[in-house]
Amino acid sequence: MTASLKTTSLVVAGALASAIALAGHPAQAADDMEKCFGIAKAGQNDCAAEGSNSCAGTSKVDFDPHGWKLVKKGTCTTTTVTLPDGTSRNGALEAIKG
Repeated sequence: MTASLKTTSLVVAGALASAIALAGHPAQAADDMEKCFGIAKAGQNDCAAEGSNSCAGTSKVDFDPHGWKLVKKGTCTTTTVTLPDGTSRNGALEAIKG
């Protein structure tokens, strides 16, 4: 088997394994979840509205105001985090300004 064929085989096998893994994990219904900004710990964000942490797990700081995490609908604005300076902040349904 040539190196090119081995590489292609590995890529196809990896894609198939990913597809099978995703199929076995049912997605949450969109109507019972919501994006909650500013509550994710570093590396635990689901995505971001803007900036350098454009997708899952890429946030470098705790509680990035632009990073969001999916939470059960109705719980975001009552979720409180303690920021590094000791102040508290609730999650927000939109990216936090400032």
